[in-house]
Amino acid sequence: MVKRPQPKRATGTRPPRKAAAESAGERIQKILALAGFGSRRQAEELIQSGRVEVDRQVVTELGTKADLSRQEIRVDGVALRRPRLVYYAVNKPAGIVSTNRDPSGRPRVVDLLGETKERLFPVGRLDMASEGLILVTNDGELANRLTHPRYRVRKTYRVLVAGQPSREVLSQLRQGVHLAEGVARVAEIRIKRQQKQSAVLEMVLDEGKNREIRRVLARLGHKVLQLTRIAVGPVRLGQLASGEYRRLNREEIQRLKQLVRQTDRVER
Repeated sequence: MVKRPQPKRATGTRPPRKAAAESAGERIQKILALAGFGSRRQAEELIQSGRVEVDRQVVTELGTKADLSRQEIRVDGVALRRPRLVYYAVNKPAGIVSTNRDPSGRPRVVDLLGETKERLFPVGRLDMASEGLILVTNDGELANRLTHPRYRVRKTYRVLVAGQPSREVLSQLRQGVHLAEGVARVAEIRIKRQQKQSAVLEMVLDEGKNREIRRVLARLGHKVLQLTRIAVGPVRLGQLASGEYRRLNREEIQRLKQLVRQTDRVER
């Protein structure tokens, strides 16, 4: 629908496995504070007194990170309840930022969903002037994979540009355009509609350089007038109105997970 007892000590007090400790989680004291175990300071005292376990290992080092959606965290032997994983498609309007923290206090994508029980974050980014589909979730593992360059998840954009790009320009976009951080290539591009002084392009990217579309087109003499993301992998924007959101259905979630699993299997 669219909507506006004391734990048993393991030998030593080493932190959880390295891979887990380095995962994109949160500091344990923050997790405990959000779970109702008092202030951050009180949560730190729980950790330092050896009352907290991550994956059955006692953790006493402040600053250790964990991911409650994938790891078991216990306080005095009692496991914290894992968060319910949720997945949303949001049609971001222009003028909304996609970061979770904005010192300037500008409206954020997560604000469009109103008050939620879960701590949500956008999957990747759309620059402030761009609009369209952005996924929002609390599934850190899937979000990290969808945004990691090695998974090359395709994103589709509808782009209104000044002028009418020639065949040579389209060919150059496919071959690659040099930017400061390297060559940027468009996986697919086609002209959807031409007007007297502008054209509508459909572009597919499988990498994520900052403001990539705007920069490569400007380099070739075509200013972007409007940029709308219409798909992320198998998930499409469809008829979702600007500023609205909906839950992903089960099939969409499974197809996203299958997409990144296929890359894992190929690389093994």
